[in-house]
Amino acid sequence: MLGYLNSLFKVKSIPTIKGNRRQEMMQTKEQIRLFGVFFRIGIGTIGGGYAMIPMMEHEVVRKEGWLSEEEFIDIMAVAQATPGVFAVNMAGHIGYKLGGVRVALLAALGNILPSFVIILLLAALFRQFKQYPLVEYAFRGIRPVVVALIAAPVFTMARTAGLTRYTFWIPIVAAGLIYLLGVSPIYIILIAGLSGWLWGRYSRHKETLR
Repeated sequence: MLGYLNSLFKVKSIPTIKGNRRQEMMQTKEQIRLFGVFFRIGIGTIGGGYAMIPMMEHEVVRKEGWLSEEEFIDIMAVAQATPGVFAVNMAGHIGYKLGGVRVALLAALGNILPSFVIILLLAALFRQFKQYPLVEYAFRGIRPVVVALIAAPVFTMARTAGLTRYTFWIPIVAAGLIYLLGVSPIYIILIAGLSGWLWGRYSRHKETLR
């Protein structure tokens, strides 16, 4: 398990998804663009960290090609198990994967800064406008969209995770444990990681006996 986490966050060259991109550490221009990407995600997303997942995946995986879908899902799992705000954890882990501590701080700052500024402005203005019906109607319209933003990555993750008829029950049981029994997601992730590690050792041992 520790070896897997170490390999996941080992600083290495940027994986190439878009053909001719040079596989090297992020240069200054790319670092600035990474900051801009997470700043844009932070300023354009309402609904918390999970609502940012579709935008992060679109920008980091599909548009920029900095990570593969598998790497993105691995980082999501570790970010969920890491103490702190999920969106900031995601930004920091992605930045660290791409360029180390400096890039991790840039990504996290870009993600935090818009919310910090907006909260300061809202704290000064919201009290004056919250009693207006149009403001309440606007928030009522936003809430269902937030639910959709959070639900959309589920289908992408299910496809990327390669679920089969033998493994589709795992996310269902995990969701039931979290929702119905109140089990902490951290315990679910740790148990799943340990189970996967044990299964991998068993499968490897089984192959050596053939």
